[in-house]
Amino acid sequence: MKILMTGGSGFVGTTLTRELTQRGHAVTILTRKIKPGQTLPDGASFLEGNPTAKGAWQEKAAEHEVFINLAGTSIFSRWTDEMKKDLRDSRILTTRNLVEAMQVRKGKDTHLLSTSAVGYYGFHGDEELSEESPAGKDFLAGLAADWEAEARRAETTGARIVLCRFGIVLGREGGMLGQIVPIFRFFLGSPLGSGRQWFSWIHERDLADVFLFLMDHPDIRGPVNCTAPEPVRNREMTETLGKVLGVPTFMPSVPGFVLRLMKGEFGSVILEGQRVLPRKLQTAGFTFQFPQLREALQDLLR
Repeated sequence: MKILMTGGSGFVGTTLTRELTQRGHAVTILTRKIKPGQTLPDGASFLEGNPTAKGAWQEKAAEHEVFINLAGTSIFSRWTDEMKKDLRDSRILTTRNLVEAMQVRKGKDTHLLSTSAVGYYGFHGDEELSEESPAGKDFLAGLAADWEAEARRAETTGARIVLCRFGIVLGREGGMLGQIVPIFRFFLGSPLGSGRQWFSWIHERDLADVFLFLMDHPDIRGPVNCTAPEPVRNREMTETLGKVLGVPTFMPSVPGFVLRLMKGEFGSVILEGQRVLPRKLQTAGFTFQFPQLREALQDLLR
């Protein structure tokens, strides 16, 4: 199949591109600027264009059958007003322009697999959350809901829409592990706040397999929780990561007020978390290679 991917240069997109091309799919990665020396696996190519702005790239994009929308500024930073605007624009405008590009495909077989996040659900303590759970009311939940609403506009073209609600993606080349592993290697790893908040995660390879599975199962539509079936509490995540790295985790917990001072509103997201389960994937028969955190970390950090 011919696939257009936004956000394809990130660590999730890089892994997914490799897996897709190995399966014989042709992948076009939309990028703001093609840099000299950039390499891609056989079967992949670049399309230059700014996804947050309308442009000639939209005509080329419309030639594809599958649209994988991964674009979005990382949430792992302090949320200033300027950063919040960037978080919104990078998601909302990209998705809006992508859906606009799909309009000429009305009546053709078209699939949009658009990223969202488990932050959609807001904060629910120990409650288990499935795809049927309602949206939350904080900034991140509102952002996810608006992001999904933009993607759903493609339904007017007859396209199939899948809303991939990501948990924290664990990968070798970036994301959360890239930020915290150096801290643990200096023996400074510790729980955050109470340590009881839930941590919903997924191994990067399982996430790539989820996209392949969704492409092979066109009957699956709407929201899909892209998380491992065994979420863990923050304290367990800390202890497990320490054991896999072979370093002690004896430091006291980081107080909640310190995190809020450092990260602002994003600090509350870290301190709350969600207990999200991939009910729709499990019902459809998807098999996780890494359902447990310890095995996932051992694979990624060996």
